[in-house]
Amino acid sequence: MKKLFLLLFPSLILAQNNPNPGYWQQHVDYKMEVNMDIKTYQYKGKQTLVYTNNSPDTLKRVYFHLFNNAFQPNSPMDARLKSIKDPDGRMVTKVKVGDKETKESRISALKPNEIGFLYVNNLKQDGIAVNNKRVSTILEVDLAKPLLPKTSTTFTLDFDGQVPVQIRRSGRNNKEGIELSMAQWYPKLAEYDFEGWQADPYIAREFHGVWGDFDVKITIDKDYVLGGSGYLQNGNEIGKGYEDIGVKVIYPKKTKTLTWHFNAPNVHDFTWAADKEYIHDKLVRPDGVTLHFLYQNKPEFIQNWKNLQPKTSQLMDIYNKTVGQYPYKQYSVIQGGDGGMEYAMCTLILGEGTEEGLIGVTAHEMAHSWFQHVLATNEAKHSWMDEGFTTWLENYGLNEIADKKVVNPHEDSYKGYASLIKSGKEQPQGTHADRYDENRPYSIQAYSKGNIFLSQLEYIIGKENLHKTLKRYYADYKMTHPTPNDIKHTAEKVSGANLDWYLVDWTQTTNTIDYGVKQVAENGNATKVTLERLGRMPMPLDITVTYEDGSQELFYIPQTLLRWSKPNESGMKRTDLEGWDWAYPTYDFTINSQKSNIKSIVIDNSGLMADVNRENNVYFKK
Repeated sequence: MKKLFLLLFPSLILAQNNPNPGYWQQHVDYKMEVNMDIKTYQYKGKQTLVYTNNSPDTLKRVYFHLFNNAFQPNSPMDARLKSIKDPDGRMVTKVKVGDKETKESRISALKPNEIGFLYVNNLKQDGIAVNNKRVSTILEVDLAKPLLPKTSTTFTLDFDGQVPVQIRRSGRNNKEGIELSMAQWYPKLAEYDFEGWQADPYIAREFHGVWGDFDVKITIDKDYVLGGSGYLQNGNEIGKGYEDIGVKVIYPKKTKTLTWHFNAPNVHDFTWAADKEYIHDKLVRPDGVTLHFLYQNKPEFIQNWKNLQPKTSQLMDIYNKTVGQYPYKQYSVIQGGDGGMEYAMCTLILGEGTEEGLIGVTAHEMAHSWFQHVLATNEAKHSWMDEGFTTWLENYGLNEIADKKVVNPHEDSYKGYASLIKSGKEQPQGTHADRYDENRPYSIQAYSKGNIFLSQLEYIIGKENLHKTLKRYYADYKMTHPTPNDIKHTAEKVSGANLDWYLVDWTQTTNTIDYGVKQVAENGNATKVTLERLGRMPMPLDITVTYEDGSQELFYIPQTLLRWSKPNESGMKRTDLEGWDWAYPTYDFTINSQKSNIKSIVIDNSGLMADVNRENNVYFKK
């Protein structure tokens, strides 16, 4: 089958096409066999893991993630829920004591048969037992022999797990009744990259994984329907909608369980879900990608799921055209989890909302297949590249398929960012995802401010250059781990602009943008305009002048740090002025016109520049 996969999906073997000199990334191949006891929600598994050290370093230790252990009283995740000011509402229970309402961690209330656990036994390296220590959600492993650069080693282990009552993402029996949402369920090797080991404890934030191939066999009661990462290898034995056209699947009378065999090439995670009531629909696209939809048989929601299917395909077309071709041959939209969460080749989403909500969450989670599951940034350190770029693509895609398009589909992100600035709770985007003081500022930083990085980049370098940047970024860095400098440098190569100042100010500081029209003085046919910079962050400026006869004129002020001028895509006459160096707090220019008097002057008529005080961006003649 391996040769067949390489023939079918040649793009998947380009695992290290990152153009950065000296770039390397680790590789891991998993083989797992798992037996699920649906009465106890416990499972046993065997794992064989071949780990290739492509780094220049000799490794003496490795680390495994044991995510399930987060769902135990007194775990780091439980402690974080108790200490953070605004805990995730899905993970707490509201309790009223007298006149005061408090929020109690749902993890703290879990009973022994409700907790999650994942324990590793019989761990060996190349057949030799190794010392290891479990520290909550991390397994620390001392190697029996050092792993030299450019060599591989094989780990074998047994693992025992219990699926927790669903609290966050993974778990059993979620609020919509889905029985098994199996995310972060297996011992997963931590990533080692150019910054060292990324072995963070799991407290419900983001992830960073090792690229590799997964070969997984799951044995479970025959009545369950499964969906998830990878390609089902034995669909004609399983049936459940996975069989070939014309094949009729009949189980032997004594059959009690089925073994589902999945193969997922070149991914950095493996997720699955199971329920006895799943309806399984398929949509085969013209490009050969099969979209799977698995959802519960509840009549009041079935039509929403039917309507979702062509919309999902439309969105995939737009994402392919805007960023690059989806590299796998299947994607599954599965009812499960606790909201919406992206995984390799699939998503788990809640499924009982409105049709609009269902399409919206699918648009977001599927967009992660480009920004995280192909362009695999370190989410924990650069969540804005993951959630923010995904939000940009989601907004763009939904606007493209909307009956009525809006000029700026990212407006909600600008409003969210503005509210964060007013709150005074902003932290630099370089803050580790686990270290934000509160959840809401983290979410705005990751989703809204991360989205604005791209929409504002359009303001700086132009729409055509932004779209070329996204395509070049995808082509150069797919199936690798790009960093913030990579998206910045790609935009520089595409446009010719210098953008280091933009990356630094927007993502590494809390500097804000605030420009204003300070003074307008008319003298016959000449009008002197004085602008002022009130915020720390420098920007180029588009100035739209509207005359009383209704005509308009555009004035462009380059930012000298750019060492470049944006192409004129406005369709309006544009006058290019001298650059404004950041060191000068004010800037003067003169409008010479034989037309009727000036009616208004507006800084950034597009609304794509995230100016924190737009009231002083406009001058109206009294």
